Amino acid sequence: MADYKTLINTIKHLDYRVTVGDVAAAAGVSLQEAQQGMLALATDVQAHLQVSEGGEVAYVFPKNMQGILLSKSRRLRWQATWERIWKVLFYLIRISFGVVLILSLVLITVAIVALVIAASMARQGDDRDGDFGGGGMVMLPRVWFGPDIFWLFDFDYDRHQRRPKPDRPSEMNFLEAVFSFLFGDGNPNADLEDRRWRAIASVVQANGGVVVAEQIAPFLSDLGQGWARDWENFMLPVLSRFNGMPQVSPAGGIVYQFPELQVTAKERRRISPPKFLQELPRKFSNASSGQIMMAIALGSANLIGALVLGSLLQDQTLVTQIGGVVALANSLYVVLLSYGSAFLSIPLVRYFWVQRQNQKITTRNQDRQQRAKALAQVDETVQEKLAFAQTLTTQTIVGDDDLAYTTETDLTEQEAANIDKLDEEWRRRLEQRR
Repeated sequence: MADYKTLINTIKHLDYRVTVGDVAAAAGVSLQEAQQGMLALATDVQAHLQVSEGGEVAYVFPKNMQGILLSKSRRLRWQATWERIWKVLFYLIRISFGVVLILSLVLITVAIVALVIAASMARQGDDRDGDFGGGGMVMLPRVWFGPDIFWLFDFDYDRHQRRPKPDRPSEMNFLEAVFSFLFGDGNPNADLEDRRWRAIASVVQANGGVVVAEQIAPFLSDLGQGWARDWENFMLPVLSRFNGMPQVSPAGGIVYQFPELQVTAKERRRISPPKFLQELPRKFSNASSGQIMMAIALGSANLIGALVLGSLLQDQTLVTQIGGVVALANSLYVVLLSYGSAFLSIPLVRYFWVQRQNQKITTRNQDRQQRAKALAQVDETVQEKLAFAQTLTTQTIVGDDDLAYTTETDLTEQEAANIDKLDEEWRRRLEQRR
């Protein structure tokens, strides 16, 4: 069953009066999922049903259905609260890698400075051994991260709601840019399957509910090989998802009709469907080039500093004498070195992986694009199927003026209204006969 969030967003987009086919097409879910989800949702929010004279059903949902659900369901209230909490937690996770990088660099720098000063004083024969852990003060180098240092801790974690500011090179701050440099910004094709089914449904609706396999092929990834492709087995998942049925033309060609996608709650402005399903290329990072260069510079400084620190920590006697920050750096040295190495190696490996993935994406896009171009050069067999499909196209609109039943008014009132309608129709016919 489709989740409530998807259904609510889809119903809201369709102006709250929908059929099962409307929701399945707009949300990209199967008709069975849409049917089950809408029945459950209609029960929870007390939506109204409207049945036309032909038996088609439309659902009319209240515009405040999300508020109704939140007031009735503890689970949904907890889910909404958890989503807000998770946004904050995920933001903290994102910036933690940048924070660790800065802390690691500061710790390494302080330890190196302390060790160099101690070693220099030891070579000069200074007899103040053991005083290094006391009242000495080490001057730390200043690291400049940009014109606005407080931007590093910008807790505006929802990037989709941000408005770009003229003094910022990108939508993310530097600490977020470190995470983006390390791990990227997610898969741009995470919703590929949803986009695939929405596009297929839009193609079906744009063609009056009847299509041929050649019109659907540009949206599928694998058409099979040999006889499986010749017999159009790749259409089976589409038929199953949208309750379609094959129809045989007089010449023996096969077209596919989807009756439930031919029923809509109201006539909507038809949007031209895409020509083919296009996967988006992966980006190495959404951070600006300046932020990436800064991350590389700090990561390199961190790794080089860790290597230098390792050579200085060979003198454990000096480490014991100094103690404090140097002892801490000594105990965490393996972690510091590992983090410095991983900080540069992970993006390097990921860069080549992204390139390979984009090559595969380009190949798949070109393959689907070629199938779309083939529609402009169809042979006589396909033309005959398309002509036959046109004879089956139709659209049934469940309007407010031809309802046989609705839960919005009392049944007795509806029956009285229907009787009055019939009486008026009979009187009109009698007048015409006279």
